[in-house]
Amino acid sequence: MPNTDVGLPGQETLLASWEALARTSSGARLIRSSEVAAAMFPAWAPLNNAIVSTGDASVPTASVISGLRGMYREAGVATWALWMPSRTTDLNAPDHPRTLDGFQRDTTTLVMRADLRPGLGRHDSVMRASLAAATRAGDEPVPVAELGEPESVPGLTAWVLVRDDFAVASAWSFLHGTDCGIYAVGTVPAWRRRGLATTLLRHILAVAEQDGARTATLQSTRMARSLYESLGFTAEGRYEEWISQ
Repeated sequence: MPNTDVGLPGQETLLASWEALARTSSGARLIRSSEVAAAMFPAWAPLNNAIVSTGDASVPTASVISGLRGMYREAGVATWALWMPSRTTDLNAPDHPRTLDGFQRDTTTLVMRADLRPGLGRHDSVMRASLAAATRAGDEPVPVAELGEPESVPGLTAWVLVRDDFAVASAWSFLHGTDCGIYAVGTVPAWRRRGLATTLLRHILAVAEQDGARTATLQSTRMARSLYESLGFTAEGRYEEWISQ
């Protein structure tokens, strides 16, 4: 049976980043208990996620799930994801649990961690932007004139990489103690396979190391794993994600 002990690397950074992001989004909040941590973002659908924090291999109790359903319903959120942490690093390993009443199995993301070292180097094409602009720039080119002002939330930074006066790759980072979490890495489809994500990430990691971070953590899809491994990240676990129905 997979080991699902609480506390995958970067999990506290991830939760702290959701708390920080909640300060930028109307009605958003993070609710934590001994069994689960739930991010509620009525105006930002992809961030409606709850992470199980029980320290054994069991699924959340019916009362916990019922409570989550009630809290999301009260927040006006119709659909949300339940993340089950596991120490398994094989994306092909069987799920635990195999089924979950009232949920549909979605994706699996790999939790990865790297020790930071000097020398990664900054790049002049990478700059700070607003979260809204960075979110757009992972899907479509954003003119430099529309990048907006960066948010002033401590530790939280939105980044874009610019080519030909358009932002064409993006991510955001959150510095939590000596760990830097990296999230929502994306490149406009027409600009992929040119090494832009690598340049962007090297810059983010260099800034984080210079700001006092000693580690970096992120969640990877199957497709992006080799990119992160090339930057020194190794797999430490995974999140099995289930969508509420």
